[in-house]
Amino acid sequence: MKLPSDAGRLVYNTSSAEDGNNQTVRALLRLRELILGGALAPGERITELAMVERLGMSRTPIRTALVRLQEEGLLEGLPAGGFSVRAFGESDIFDAIELRGTLEGLAARFAAERGVAPALMQEMHGCLARIDELLTPQRLSEAAFAGYVEENTRFHELLALMSASTLVQRQIARACTLPFASPNGFVMATHSGARARDRLVIAQAQHRAAVQAIGAGQGARAEALMQEHARHAHHNLSEARRGPAAQPNNPSGDRPTP
Repeated sequence: MKLPSDAGRLVYNTSSAEDGNNQTVRALLRLRELILGGALAPGERITELAMVERLGMSRTPIRTALVRLQEEGLLEGLPAGGFSVRAFGESDIFDAIELRGTLEGLAARFAAERGVAPALMQEMHGCLARIDELLTPQRLSEAAFAGYVEENTRFHELLALMSASTLVQRQIARACTLPFASPNGFVMATHSGARARDRLVIAQAQHRAAVQAIGAGQGARAEALMQEHARHAHHNLSEARRGPAAQPNNPSGDRPTP
């Protein structure tokens, strides 16, 4: 998870950039589904060319998606090239999400207590406004979903920056390398179905409430809201892993959290 001040925005006026971003998100979705459902087993070797053939997509989005999944801890790089699927159980996933929620709660509390520079707060409000716009349609297009993924990433980057603590920022970045603990882990895992947009609307309401608490200097409330935001991810990811197609990547035999 990188924390630059000018990254993560959508390019609305460049169709080739939008298409490339959509293709990458599509590749991420398909690969996550294969890992989450157990179709790609723990320890299985994955090559770029094999995934190009399996998913019927071009090499560039597949390559980008594989690297991102390695950064998020779902894949491991192999010395001879390619990747292998990491083994993880339910408890690993939920502990990782809880850890990120605790750290982001701390970041929100620090932001509320220490204050946030007006320019950074303005950038955060701009991010929230873009998410609102993306979620306006009752049914999300592929482009809108890809846009949500990018802006959700930006929200969490900005939240970390608001803490004004490089230590907290580093620990959040480390937590995001654990399986499914990245800000978009549950988003990607729960993108389909009738309630997909509803889940994102709830998450956005939590975003707004946390930022409002930060702006009001309500440290305890901001912290609690970000912890609740992580528990929302717990619930939705648990639902996805209990779905009919899911065969957990779960060598330890852990059971889903109720």
